[in-house]
Amino acid sequence: MIRQRSIVSCRALATTPLIDIRVEDALGATTLERLTDAPAFNRWMYSRFDSWLGNSVLEVGSGIGNLSQFFVERERVVLTDIDDAYLELLRDKFGELGGVRFEKMILPEVPSTLTGDRFQSILCVNVLEHIEDDRAALSSMRSLLEKDGRLVLLVPAFQWLFGTLDAALSHFRRYTKRSLRTVLAETGFRVVHLEYFNMGSMLGWWFTGRVLKKKVIPVKVLKLYDSLVPVFRQERLIPWRVGQSVIAVGEKQ
Repeated sequence: MIRQRSIVSCRALATTPLIDIRVEDALGATTLERLTDAPAFNRWMYSRFDSWLGNSVLEVGSGIGNLSQFFVERERVVLTDIDDAYLELLRDKFGELGGVRFEKMILPEVPSTLTGDRFQSILCVNVLEHIEDDRAALSSMRSLLEKDGRLVLLVPAFQWLFGTLDAALSHFRRYTKRSLRTVLAETGFRVVHLEYFNMGSMLGWWFTGRVLKKKVIPVKVLKLYDSLVPVFRQERLIPWRVGQSVIAVGEKQ
């Protein structure tokens, strides 16, 4: 595993971008940076995806590489983002690895440099909710998969949790297992796995975004949560559960 470097400097909610590089979404950049201080959560989240990813992986919305770090040494990897600043940061972190490419991609459009590629797996974490036409985005990702290739998705769950945190991050919606299954089926995927994830953060997300009306997760809250991840991981022992997110795996039919 590649050791993750500290590449961002903004610690407080501000319009200050990452280091000296301009980013279009300062709030999103602050959120991504704060998640670098949640290594246990990042590892736990990735552990829910690892077994579904093949040797060739396209990541949609790589950001600053909080999850990319865990799979960049696979045979063929393409990291993408809509923001040139993030792509520059990703090149700085992973550019020396021969099997990694970097592409700008703004779904539902697919760049011409990718239209001829096919991947065993696509990882798309906390991206689909940012796209107004989610069906078009899913169809575009499907076109980049091999036959029987897998799209691994994580999206926010339950519209009643939608608050200032979601609005600040430009979310259009939150999903349920049922609504995500429907949109995947309508865009040509066979759903092979579906689960709620991260039950432990639901109350905190609701309270921070619906009661306190915050626009970014407080640092102290995130660090406390990260320290409790060993407890929250035990949610898998619960036969029924809800969660702050939905994870879905869809195979291209």
